[in-house]
Amino acid sequence: MPAGDAYHQTVINALRKDGWQIQADPMHLKWGRRDFFVDLSANKFYLAEKGQHRIAVEVKGFSRDSAMATLEFTLGQFLIYRSVLARIEPQRKLYLAISETDFLNILEEEIGQLIREDYSIPLLIFEENTEVIVAWKD
Repeated sequence: MPAGDAYHQTVINALRKDGWQIQADPMHLKWGRRDFFVDLSANKFYLAEKGQHRIAVEVKGFSRDSAMATLEFTLGQFLIYRSVLARIEPQRKLYLAISETDFLNILEEEIGQLIREDYSIPLLIFEENTEVIVAWKD
């Protein structure tokens, strides 16, 4: 099982503050002979809607030295997880969790905008110091 990202606990805390209940840490997916581990799965119950929202979250931190390598790896990982999740739990939506700083420094740049547009990557953007979710981008 892979090690958690540096922001793993920060995202858990931010989700809990936002009313989410962590269901799996990590979330195990299996397709054929392959095993995959998405960082988290969470549920949130809405009384007004009498329903439940289900998400899976892959947490990533981008280092300054290898931001593009991390983006390349993350994109491939995200697309594989999304394909498997769509077949196993189609009601659960996969999000990429990144810090507000990384969002502004990488995913708001031209290459980040291109990737987000072409691959429709939902984002959970968090503030790392206060451990709060600052934006959901579908």
